[in-house]
Amino acid sequence: MDNLHFILLLLLLTSAASLPLGFCISQLQPCFHKSCLESPTLAYRNTSLLDQIISLAYEPDTVNWIKSLRREIHRHPELAYEEYLTSTVIRRELDRLGVEYRWPVARTGVVATVGSGSPPFVAVRADMDALPIQEMVEWEHKSEIDGKMHACGHDAHVAMLLGAAKLLQQIRQHLQGTVVLIFQPAEERGRGAKDMMEEGVLEGVKAIFGLHVNDKYPTGTVAARPGEFLAGCGSFKAVITGKGGHAAIPQNSIDPILAASTSVMSLQSIVSRETDPLDAQVVSVGMIHGGTAFNIIPESVSIAGTFRAFSKKSFYGLGDRIEEVVKSQAVVHRCTAEIDFSGEEHPTIPPTVNDAGVYEHVRQISARFLGEENTKVAPNFMGSEDFAFYLDKVPGSFLLLGVGNERKGAVYPAHSPMFTIDEDALPIGAAIHAAFAYSYLLNSTTDLAYS
Repeated sequence: MDNLHFILLLLLLTSAASLPLGFCISQLQPCFHKSCLESPTLAYRNTSLLDQIISLAYEPDTVNWIKSLRREIHRHPELAYEEYLTSTVIRRELDRLGVEYRWPVARTGVVATVGSGSPPFVAVRADMDALPIQEMVEWEHKSEIDGKMHACGHDAHVAMLLGAAKLLQQIRQHLQGTVVLIFQPAEERGRGAKDMMEEGVLEGVKAIFGLHVNDKYPTGTVAARPGEFLAGCGSFKAVITGKGGHAAIPQNSIDPILAASTSVMSLQSIVSRETDPLDAQVVSVGMIHGGTAFNIIPESVSIAGTFRAFSKKSFYGLGDRIEEVVKSQAVVHRCTAEIDFSGEEHPTIPPTVNDAGVYEHVRQISARFLGEENTKVAPNFMGSEDFAFYLDKVPGSFLLLGVGNERKGAVYPAHSPMFTIDEDALPIGAAIHAAFAYSYLLNSTTDLAYS
């Protein structure tokens, strides 16, 4: 070895020795997982693969492919449990990638796997269904189906999860376990996740990750929070029965309209007078049906509404209290009441509660790709998500992916006929899905080694 080579080798060793053990060597990024703190070699390997994932996601052919998939699905929106063409597109692309899957699951769902086929298992999920909305956005990939539109971004979710499937397939030899990719129907009906779980999609799964596009955050940012994140959503319908008769002789009747009216008023006191003002809850009555003529007291009246809360205790407590108030008011006015909380069209969805550990795992990956300044702590949202059913079963985390871009018209909220997204966010979402799955499996196996 000549003197020049010896000097270069000495400088390299000196530089490496000066790095603290808790840093990922390739870009001096901190890695907080226990195994990375204890093993600089593992930290280097973990970091290099994460870098490779984001690099693969931004390859021009991959970016264009993900965008083309989103556009194809957007042109052909399908409502809950009707996602036959969407699942055909998914299976076509999985076949081309050489990714194994099973279908149908929960009627139209697809469940794919990438990796060793052995434990540990980690899951990532995308919903597939569209909404009964007439699209008003004028662009070359506008919905071709009258009265149906991907107005909630599920077309983007499917495209990004297919993108993640491609990335994971490209690094499959490095996966220390198996990734389960869940393409789920019927999120908008609030039943798809439960139906998928009934067919065993979470069997053996140790953690799950999902995301949703959000126009309130610009492209290049993400947001979530640990613990209680999205509200639980429940619906109720009460039928209050009295005794019909002529309105001119009310003493011969039992008036259900009066009982329904006092029930509505009393329900408002649950939140205003019985709950902690810092524990956000909602009880709203949105429907009252009763009577057929101005001078007839009806036999019965129905009222219906919704209730929401962030904590599971508060949420389920609201349901109990609603039933108690309505039935009590009915009794006061000599009526009877029957209450149904199992609405087929609007099933009860629990609060979305992120596991603190999985949330932190996702946050670190997001910060690595986008920077700490673009990895936000989100506020609580009163919206609900049937991803919550998965989180009731296994630890997981739900993330909001920024797709807002005023210049591209991506400023309208979900469920608007003007809703659109900035497609530049698609490779970001694909990379976060893939990086979460890869690194979670890696950390799971190294945890076992160090336990």
